[in-house]
Amino acid sequence: MEKLAVNGGTPARTTPFAAWPVVGEIELQLLKEVLESGKWGGAGGAAKPNYEPKLPQMERKFAELQNAQYAVSVVNGTVAITVALQAAGVKPGDEVIVPPYTFIATASAALAYGIIPVFADIEEDTLLIDPEKIEPLITPKTKAIIAVHIAGTPANMTRLKEIAAKHGLALIEDAAQAVGASWEGQGVGSIGDLGTFSLQSSKNLNAGEGGIITTNNRDYWENAWSVCNVGRIPNGGWYQHERFGQNYRMTEFQAAVVLAQMTRLEEQMRKREGNAKLLDELLTGVEGIRLLKQDARITRHAYHLYMFKLDPAMAEKDDFIKKVNAEGVPLAAGYIPLNRNKSIIETTAMWTGEERIYDCPVCERLCEKEAVWLTQNILLSDEQAIREVAHALQKVARSY
Repeated sequence: MEKLAVNGGTPARTTPFAAWPVVGEIELQLLKEVLESGKWGGAGGAAKPNYEPKLPQMERKFAELQNAQYAVSVVNGTVAITVALQAAGVKPGDEVIVPPYTFIATASAALAYGIIPVFADIEEDTLLIDPEKIEPLITPKTKAIIAVHIAGTPANMTRLKEIAAKHGLALIEDAAQAVGASWEGQGVGSIGDLGTFSLQSSKNLNAGEGGIITTNNRDYWENAWSVCNVGRIPNGGWYQHERFGQNYRMTEFQAAVVLAQMTRLEEQMRKREGNAKLLDELLTGVEGIRLLKQDARITRHAYHLYMFKLDPAMAEKDDFIKKVNAEGVPLAAGYIPLNRNKSIIETTAMWTGEERIYDCPVCERLCEKEAVWLTQNILLSDEQAIREVAHALQKVARSY
């Protein structure tokens, strides 16, 4: 048996993984065009002749990428969720059903507008919201469901659409990690009523910060556009503020970066897909490591994260992570359950006047003992790197 690096052995990986973000001449060229144009912001400002604004270009291309008719750019993915809820007509005091295994923004974005998150547990083998846990949570106050495509894995949109339609609920897709993913050939973000995406630094399509809202419903698009543009209406007057809104606009600089990054997206997606498949092959059958199940209706996985589970009978999660990290592989523990998050509980109580505790035993157990992940830049590395990742995981697993 090989000696573990944590005990003085040779690490499985000693060189860095693929750098992120990937930057080239096209970013420099497009940023230069914006700089010289004189039009830097998302509204107003006269551009030099022959300059085509980047934001409308980017929104069109992004909508096409996800098979949506409309897209609205916003300052970040968190605000995108808040605006999507507003656009769908969800109001302060209403409830929205969300999974507890997700970034805190899925819940905090609702709470920012006084909308109350209600937590439905996740599926054992996918870590995605369990559709069969939703209906018992629906009350007269329930107005929406947020499906989170965690790690770039589309949730069961067929079943979620059935439930939403049956109960007259808006269905919003939190696709922050799922640019390029699809369910039954349809891009995520265009399947429910509205979709939200993040362009934050770690994401597969990156502008440093930023977000996108997608929809096929013109009314929802107009609502979202208005909320993000200080309550103005499309083609209305500059001081024609017909609803309450804020300035949530992106800049031309960010749009330029997104346009440049989109030129590499397909190639990068294929790279991640190929390396994830190789990692699946190398880890299949390794005692103590359990791969997640993937629904056959997922026609494309974005692989923002590569997630798997540990057998808690084999190893304590923190100990396993510490030993794999020592092997030169940055394995991460992942989320904590949002249904137990102090800030979410306290803010919910502030809005409702009562402490609400939701039991999500599957999520709580997986967070504590089983779920781990690798980040997307690892999947952009070469084949040797993927084999060394698998070697590190195999080596540590065997040590138990």
